[in-house]
Amino acid sequence: MPANVLLVEDEERMRQVIIMQLSDLDLHIHEAVDGKQAIDAFENETIHLVITDLKLPKVNGMEVLHAIKEKDPEIPVIVITAYGSIENAVKAIQEGAFDYVTKPFKEEKLRSSVIKALQISRLTYEVRHLRQEIEDRYTFKNIVGDSPKICDVLKLAGSVSNTDTTVLITGESGTGKELLSRATHINSPRSSGPFLTVNCAAIPSTLLEAELFGYEKGAFTGAHKRTKGKFEVASGGTLFLDEIGDMEPDVQAKLLRILETQEFERLGGGKTIKSDVRIIAATNKNLEDMVEEKQFREDLFYRINVFPIHIPPLRERKEDILKLTSHFIQGFSKAFGRKPPEISDKGIKKLVRYPWKGNIRELKNVLERAMILCKGGQITSYHLILNESQEKSFEQMNIDTLIPMMINEQGITLVNIENYCIKYAMKTSNNNVSKAARLLGLSRATLRYRLEKIDE
Repeated sequence: MPANVLLVEDEERMRQVIIMQLSDLDLHIHEAVDGKQAIDAFENETIHLVITDLKLPKVNGMEVLHAIKEKDPEIPVIVITAYGSIENAVKAIQEGAFDYVTKPFKEEKLRSSVIKALQISRLTYEVRHLRQEIEDRYTFKNIVGDSPKICDVLKLAGSVSNTDTTVLITGESGTGKELLSRATHINSPRSSGPFLTVNCAAIPSTLLEAELFGYEKGAFTGAHKRTKGKFEVASGGTLFLDEIGDMEPDVQAKLLRILETQEFERLGGGKTIKSDVRIIAATNKNLEDMVEEKQFREDLFYRINVFPIHIPPLRERKEDILKLTSHFIQGFSKAFGRKPPEISDKGIKKLVRYPWKGNIRELKNVLERAMILCKGGQITSYHLILNESQEKSFEQMNIDTLIPMMINEQGITLVNIENYCIKYAMKTSNNNVSKAARLLGLSRATLRYRLEKIDE
């Protein structure tokens, strides 16, 4: 696709010379004969590069430069000036111009400048596009669910996102802790800064310290050059410490110091480095229990637990399962280039009944597999391959675990619960009323009466 170049030159012969010199490049050149026309063209077209003479009628080239930089500071501008006006060209560079060429100019100079400017313009566009993709992907809108519990989570994250407060996100694996942390960063004043992740469980203690704080050349065997750590690289942004509960005590002590003083030294170095980093930590462990058991520093716990957010497991917000299912199917359908299939009623019941120990991550994997297996327009229970041991354990759960899952925010009647228990007891006893009555703690006559009520 050709790059759009805006050429601003009042002399027609000079415009034709420039166009001829750039004719073998993949460009679409828009012409303007004065500064006002150039500014209008820039507003109405998608321009990747501007080449402008400084001496123009109506609105001069410097004013064109200022107008373009005000509208889009990242668009490169090459200015053309007479040989005797180099000081004007230098001033234009100081005001934000990418480069300048002097009349009469050599063809190689102009072409070289244009090629470099377009390379930078293309990279700038790609970075901007990638950043927009990341922001779109990690906004709070992409945290799917409208159950009261997930709404409370989003309210808390929205409240703390505009601050620099340290956040501790807790929840089981697969609940979306990193997704929530990224959304918190994207919606914070630090969104233009970096977001870096360190998985404290995946890096050995000896390497984690170097990963976080960096090291000087010769600090240890293999340290061949000075290397910045995550605290240094993430300056101005957010550092996400995932699975912080797996951090070894010696690293915990050093982390506590940097959180309290915002200062640290690289390994093997004596220079104190300032750290301007916001910390968001996450864990699937109970840190309070770990503090009691002396496995996690109490002072560090209170330092990171400034603003706690707990993400509930999927089994505690079953009303979100269908919305998440629809979200993932739409995404997979787009990726596979297919029309989104429907899910059969039995398939829906199977998804809702399943305990989802792997939470949202497990649901996503099950649906991706189902999309691959499903060749028609409907996903059936056959396509939803679940962990059989989990399905059995769901039916074997004790009452303290099962009741909160059955009585969710949408409500369920006692009659429905009673009918389910009766039907299940009859199924288990092969329709033997006496045996089913014993399982339910009822008399045979009472069970027969209730069976008749179900059949009515």
